[in-house]
Amino acid sequence: MNPFIILADTPQETLEKFGVHWEPFLSNCISFLIVCFLLQKFAYKPVVTVLQARREKIAESLRNADRIKAELADAERKKADILAGANAEATRMIEEARASAAAIGERKTQQAIAEAEQIVAKAHEATRLEHDRMLTELKREVGYLVVQTTTLVTGKVLTPDDQRRINEETASQIAA
Repeated sequence: MNPFIILADTPQETLEKFGVHWEPFLSNCISFLIVCFLLQKFAYKPVVTVLQARREKIAESLRNADRIKAELADAERKKADILAGANAEATRMIEEARASAAAIGERKTQQAIAEAEQIVAKAHEATRLEHDRMLTELKREVGYLVVQTTTLVTGKVLTPDDQRRINEETASQIAA
Protein backbone atom coordinates (compact mmCIF):
# COMPACT_ATOMS: atom_id res chain seq x y z
CA MET A 1 0.00 0.00 0.00
CA ASN A 2 1.01 3.33 -0.86
CA PRO A 3 0.83 5.84 1.89
CA PHE A 4 0.09 8.61 -0.54
CA ILE A 5 -3.10 7.10 -1.71
CA ILE A 6 -5.29 7.59 1.29
CA LEU A 7 -8.27 8.81 -0.64
CA ALA A 8 -8.83 5.54 -2.30
CA ASP A 9 -9.73 3.88 0.97
CA THR A 10 -13.17 3.94 2.50
CA PRO A 11 -13.74 6.01 5.58
CA GLN A 12 -13.86 2.81 7.61
CA GLU A 13 -10.50 1.76 6.34
CA THR A 14 -9.05 5.23 6.87
CA LEU A 15 -10.20 5.26 10.47
CA GLU A 16 -8.76 1.83 11.05
CA LYS A 17 -5.45 2.98 9.61
CA PHE A 18 -5.37 5.70 12.23
CA GLY A 19 -6.22 3.21 14.94
CA VAL A 20 -9.86 4.17 15.45
CA HIS A 21 -12.08 1.22 16.30
CA TRP A 22 -15.76 1.90 16.72
CA GLU A 23 -16.70 -0.46 19.54
CA PRO A 24 -14.04 0.63 22.00
CA PHE A 25 -14.50 4.26 20.88
CA LEU A 26 -18.24 4.20 21.58
CA SER A 27 -17.81 2.41 24.90
CA ASN A 28 -15.17 4.99 25.89
CA CYS A 29 -17.51 7.84 24.84
CA ILE A 30 -20.36 6.34 26.88
CA SER A 31 -18.06 5.84 29.85
CA PHE A 32 -16.83 9.41 29.48
CA LEU A 33 -20.39 10.76 29.34
CA ILE A 34 -21.35 8.73 32.42
CA VAL A 35 -18.29 10.01 34.29
CA CYS A 36 -19.12 13.56 33.16
CA PHE A 37 -22.73 13.17 34.33
CA LEU A 38 -21.65 11.74 37.70
CA LEU A 39 -19.02 14.43 38.17
CA GLN A 40 -21.57 17.07 37.22
CA LYS A 41 -24.13 15.73 39.65
CA PHE A 42 -21.95 14.66 42.62
CA ALA A 43 -18.81 16.77 42.37
CA TYR A 44 -19.21 19.88 40.25
CA LYS A 45 -22.61 21.05 41.58
CA PRO A 46 -21.66 20.63 45.29
CA VAL A 47 -18.33 22.35 44.67
CA VAL A 48 -20.05 25.18 42.80
CA THR A 49 -22.64 25.44 45.59
CA VAL A 50 -19.90 25.57 48.23
CA LEU A 51 -17.97 28.14 46.20
CA GLN A 52 -21.10 30.26 45.72
CA ALA A 53 -21.82 30.10 49.46
CA ARG A 54 -18.21 31.02 50.09
CA ARG A 55 -18.46 34.00 47.70
CA GLU A 56 -21.63 35.18 49.45
CA LYS A 57 -20.00 34.77 52.84
CA ILE A 58 -16.96 36.75 51.70
CA ALA A 59 -19.20 39.48 50.24
CA GLU A 60 -21.18 39.61 53.49
CA SER A 61 -17.93 39.76 55.49
CA LEU A 62 -16.73 42.66 53.32
CA ARG A 63 -20.04 44.48 53.83
CA ASN A 64 -19.78 43.83 57.58
CA ALA A 65 -16.17 45.05 57.56
CA ASP A 66 -17.25 48.27 55.82
CA ARG A 67 -20.14 48.67 58.28
CA ILE A 68 -17.79 48.03 61.21
CA LYS A 69 -15.30 50.56 59.82
CA ALA A 70 -18.09 53.14 59.57
CA GLU A 71 -19.27 52.34 63.11
CA LEU A 72 -15.70 52.54 64.39
CA ALA A 73 -15.21 55.93 62.74
CA ASP A 74 -18.52 57.08 64.24
CA ALA A 75 -17.49 55.75 67.67
CA GLU A 76 -14.12 57.51 67.39
CA ARG A 77 -15.91 60.75 66.48
CA LYS A 78 -18.31 60.35 69.41
CA LYS A 79 -15.36 59.57 71.71
CA ALA A 80 -13.58 62.71 70.54
CA ASP A 81 -16.77 64.74 71.08
CA ILE A 82 -17.23 63.26 74.56
CA LEU A 83 -13.59 63.93 75.47
CA ALA A 84 -13.85 67.50 74.18
CA GLY A 85 -17.02 68.00 76.20
CA ALA A 86 -15.42 66.47 79.29
CA ASN A 87 -12.35 68.68 78.88
CA ALA A 88 -14.54 71.77 78.48
CA GLU A 89 -16.57 70.77 81.56
CA ALA A 90 -13.38 70.13 83.55
CA THR A 91 -11.98 73.51 82.50
CA ARG A 92 -15.25 75.19 83.46
CA MET A 93 -15.25 73.42 86.83
CA ILE A 94 -11.63 74.43 87.45
CA GLU A 95 -12.46 78.05 86.60
CA GLU A 96 -15.47 77.93 88.92
CA ALA A 97 -13.30 76.43 91.67
CA ARG A 98 -10.70 79.16 91.17
CA ALA A 99 -13.35 81.87 91.22
CA SER A 100 -14.93 80.31 94.31
CA ALA A 101 -11.54 80.01 96.00
CA ALA A 102 -10.79 83.64 95.14
CA ALA A 103 -14.16 84.74 96.52
CA ILE A 104 -13.66 82.67 99.67
CA GLY A 105 -10.11 84.01 99.98
CA GLU A 106 -11.36 87.58 99.60
CA ARG A 107 -14.13 86.97 102.13
CA LYS A 108 -11.66 85.40 104.57
CA THR A 109 -9.27 88.31 104.02
CA GLN A 110 -12.05 90.80 104.72
CA GLN A 111 -13.07 88.80 107.76
CA ALA A 112 -9.45 88.70 108.98
CA ILE A 113 -9.13 92.47 108.42
CA ALA A 114 -12.36 93.07 110.35
CA GLU A 115 -11.14 90.82 113.17
CA ALA A 116 -7.79 92.59 113.20
CA GLU A 117 -9.55 95.96 113.36
CA GLN A 118 -11.67 94.67 116.25
CA ILE A 119 -8.54 93.45 118.03
CA VAL A 120 -6.82 96.83 117.46
CA ALA A 121 -9.96 98.64 118.68
CA LYS A 122 -10.11 96.43 121.77
CA ALA A 123 -6.40 97.01 122.35
CA HIS A 124 -6.91 100.79 122.06
CA GLU A 125 -9.87 100.56 124.42
CA ALA A 126 -7.87 98.41 126.85
CA THR A 127 -4.97 100.86 126.60
CA ARG A 128 -7.32 103.81 127.19
CA LEU A 129 -8.93 102.05 130.15
CA GLU A 130 -5.51 101.15 131.56
CA HIS A 131 -4.38 104.74 131.03
CA ASP A 132 -7.48 106.06 132.79
CA ARG A 133 -7.02 103.56 135.63
CA MET A 134 -3.36 104.48 135.99
CA LEU A 135 -4.24 108.19 135.84
CA THR A 136 -6.84 107.71 138.56
CA GLU A 137 -4.37 105.75 140.63
CA LEU A 138 -1.73 108.40 140.01
CA LYS A 139 -4.11 111.13 141.11
CA ARG A 140 -4.92 109.23 144.24
CA GLU A 141 -1.24 108.59 144.97
CA VAL A 142 -0.30 112.19 144.23
CA GLY A 143 -3.17 113.36 146.42
CA TYR A 144 -2.01 111.06 149.17
CA LEU A 145 1.55 112.33 148.78
CA VAL A 146 0.36 115.95 148.78
CA VAL A 147 -1.65 115.28 151.94
CA GLN A 148 1.35 113.58 153.53
CA THR A 149 3.66 116.38 152.46
CA THR A 150 1.25 119.05 153.65
CA THR A 151 0.89 117.23 156.94
CA LEU A 152 4.66 117.08 157.33
CA VAL A 153 5.22 120.69 156.24
CA THR A 154 2.43 122.20 158.29
CA GLY A 155 2.85 119.91 161.20
CA LYS A 156 -0.85 119.57 161.75
CA VAL A 157 -3.20 116.68 161.18
CA LEU A 158 -5.61 117.37 158.33
CA THR A 159 -9.26 116.62 158.66
CA PRO A 160 -10.98 114.35 156.18
CA ASP A 161 -12.59 117.43 154.57
CA ASP A 162 -9.18 119.06 154.15
CA GLN A 163 -7.75 115.86 152.67
CA ARG A 164 -10.68 115.60 150.24
CA ARG A 165 -10.35 119.27 149.20
CA ILE A 166 -6.56 118.93 148.66
CA ASN A 167 -7.06 115.71 146.68
CA GLU A 168 -9.66 117.41 144.41
CA GLU A 169 -7.44 120.42 143.79
CA THR A 170 -4.47 118.21 143.00
CA ALA A 171 -6.54 116.00 140.69
CA SER A 172 -7.87 119.02 138.79
CA GLN A 173 -4.37 120.44 138.37
CA ILE A 174 -3.00 117.05 137.17
CA ALA A 175 -5.91 116.59 134.70
CA ALA A 176 -5.27 120.01 133.18
